[in-house]
Amino acid sequence: MELFLIIFGLCTLVLLVIAIKKTKLTAKLTAELRQREQIIDRQQQENSALISRVDRQGQENTALQNRVDALSKYQTIIDAEAHAKELNAQAESVFAHSKIAAAVELHEAKRIAKEELITSEMEMASARATASRIVEAANKRAEEIAGDAYSAMNRAKEFADTAKAMKNIIEGYGDAYIVPTYNLLDDLAEEFSFTEAGQKLKAARDMSRWMVKAVRAATCDYAEANRRDTAIRFVIDAFNGKVDSILSRNKADNHGKLEQEIRDAFALVNHNGTAFRNARITDEYLASRLEELKWAATTRVLKEQDREEQRLLREQIREEEKARREFERAMKDAAKEEDTIKKAMDKVLQQAANANDAQRVEFEAKLRELEIKLQAAEEKNQRALSMAQQTRTGHVYVISNVGSFGEEVFKIGMTRRLEPKDRIRELGDASVPFEFDVHAMIFSDDAPTLEKTLHRHFLRRQMNKVNPRKEFFRLGISEIRAELEILGVETLWTMAAEALEYRETTRIEQQIQENPVIEQQWTRHQLEQEVENEFEEEMHSA
Repeated sequence: MELFLIIFGLCTLVLLVIAIKKTKLTAKLTAELRQREQIIDRQQQENSALISRVDRQGQENTALQNRVDALSKYQTIIDAEAHAKELNAQAESVFAHSKIAAAVELHEAKRIAKEELITSEMEMASARATASRIVEAANKRAEEIAGDAYSAMNRAKEFADTAKAMKNIIEGYGDAYIVPTYNLLDDLAEEFSFTEAGQKLKAARDMSRWMVKAVRAATCDYAEANRRDTAIRFVIDAFNGKVDSILSRNKADNHGKLEQEIRDAFALVNHNGTAFRNARITDEYLASRLEELKWAATTRVLKEQDREEQRLLREQIREEEKARREFERAMKDAAKEEDTIKKAMDKVLQQAANANDAQRVEFEAKLRELEIKLQAAEEKNQRALSMAQQTRTGHVYVISNVGSFGEEVFKIGMTRRLEPKDRIRELGDASVPFEFDVHAMIFSDDAPTLEKTLHRHFLRRQMNKVNPRKEFFRLGISEIRAELEILGVETLWTMAAEALEYRETTRIEQQIQENPVIEQQWTRHQLEQEVENEFEEEMHSA
């Protein structure tokens, strides 16, 4: 036992030394690469300076030419034209020589930069190969020192991975490997599109194909070349067959599960490859195929995000168009109403002029009533015109649907409709079983900002943690009211949800369970109602 512990300690020490050497080598290579990049940057700056110099020389030549033209125009000496030509020739000569010199220097700079880049890439490739040889030699040295203990450590991990893979295949993956999609997007810039992700995916696939051609995808301990090649092709075909099948099932929400399936395939293929002199897939090739999965999933997520944004944009355009038509209709109706009232007022005035004192009192009362109606129509017209002109005015609403989503679930949204309840009725269409209840309807000169402020304040309470555009929140109505009061927003509130259809449905369900006669009556009533609805639809279509 003590001998084993000593051997294990030696293994650990050797691995630690190897890790330190690899870290130092990596740091050195990184420093060299940065130095090469700095050289290339300096060369590019010199190239830019040369181009600027050529431009300045051209500007000087142009100025000189202008001066020559001016001299030719205003000097009266006989040899002015010859002098101007001489100056022009000198300018052209200077410009030509400068242009040639600049072109030569630019070409030389590009050549040097290209050579530096090639040298840098060759040194990096050499460094990678050296690092690989160092690691391989260190592993062999560790095996020589520790013997069976080191091999046992590696075999133990392989057996553990194989056992885990078999367990996952037998029992299923379930929800254990679900990974939120935002993990895929955290490292990407905001402007990163699914097209760029597709290019990354293509590059990852090209890398996997190159590794197979370069015999970097798998390895084997057979000494005889033909047997070794056959064993390598066997494990590569087996692994790629499994991985390609897994990648074909890629969706936006199963990245974590598919990643584990690929790792399990890697463990099982390598386990089965032990019968062929340890034929196995390399860790490097596994990483390459996992990179394919990553970019395939990222492409899918970004594409679905883009599709969702387009859908929301179309919905917003439709909503704006409905609001515009509503404003136009309201203004047209208000103008028509104003015209009707004015005509009625003119008629009353004419009648009052020819009436006696008793009749005149009656006509004046009618006139005051018409003036009130006219003022209301003008205000309605002005309100519709104002909302049409101000694109940020609208209503922020707080609604609930107990029958569809349960208690203490509220939707906080915004509409620019002149009649905001029309929007609420649309939300309660056939997509949900019950109508929405309105708890608050808040008019605001800047409705989008008020809506966004509430959404941000209740961010942690949103029901859908994946898609923040779903405007449902799990919280109490009193919390929303308190936040609006802090913001200085006052409105009328309906604190309790009426949920009339839902509560009536619950009562009917209870009665049906208790009394079969009521069930028959309800069924007959529903069938009769269905016939009436069909008849009404036929009448409308006719």
